[in-house]
Amino acid sequence: MSWGADRWPAPAKLNLFLHILGRRADGYHELQTAFQLLDYGDSLSFEPRHDDLIRRIGGAAAVAESDDLAVRAARLLRDASGVRRGVTIRVDKRLPLGGGLGGGSTDAATTLVALNRLWGVEMSTDALAALGLRLGADIPVFVRGRSAWAEGVGERLMPLELPETWYAVVFPDVQVSTAAVFRAPELTRNTPRIKIAAFRSGRVGNDCLAVVRGLYPQVDEALRWLGQFGEAKLTGTGACVFAAFPTEEQARAVAARVHPPWQAFAARGVMRSPLCDR
Repeated sequence: MSWGADRWPAPAKLNLFLHILGRRADGYHELQTAFQLLDYGDSLSFEPRHDDLIRRIGGAAAVAESDDLAVRAARLLRDASGVRRGVTIRVDKRLPLGGGLGGGSTDAATTLVALNRLWGVEMSTDALAALGLRLGADIPVFVRGRSAWAEGVGERLMPLELPETWYAVVFPDVQVSTAAVFRAPELTRNTPRIKIAAFRSGRVGNDCLAVVRGLYPQVDEALRWLGQFGEAKLTGTGACVFAAFPTEEQARAVAARVHPPWQAFAARGVMRSPLCDR
């Protein structure tokens, strides 16, 4: 997709699988997953201000400005760098809330990368990723800008060669609470650690799938609907579901069959984030 010359891309991600290895002493869960970046997502622009305020225009109406991860990322970078500047962040929101596509995290990552450049902070990518981790476990993969194998809470990343497949992605008009899924007593938390070879041979799954299907009938319905056309999978804790297709035409044809209130789009999986090129 085209983000526009004055816009900074904030691409979506898919979790191609998600295994939960156990619960850590800090209460978080130890994970294994593969992040596939897409050539589709939100876009942001940044306008300097004459004061030191950080404001947001656009974005998700259901998220208060002070809670928006893009605003929080700008404040965090300013505090960490000592730069005393203001900015208005304009967010063109395409990714749904609670969809499992990393919408808030990718906005935060793009904010860190863009303002690091625009404010002349010159933090390294490692430092920006570490800063982003303080706001969310998915932010480092977007900062680093590569599809990746991930472990830990999702912050230990290794670039992963993936085919540039086309995907149809369906959002069944429901927001999934990640916290509720991870609190569920029936959630599998003891999946054995695997190697990348097991992933490449297809010996993987999503440990959150059964819980999400039970808690959110709309997601179950979307999985069954998409399963008519390909192997339907859940990204992260959802709510979005996706299927891979060999051609753009096939992915777009399936996405076009979705009717409101559901939403759908077709996107290409990419190894390198469009943010890197911007």
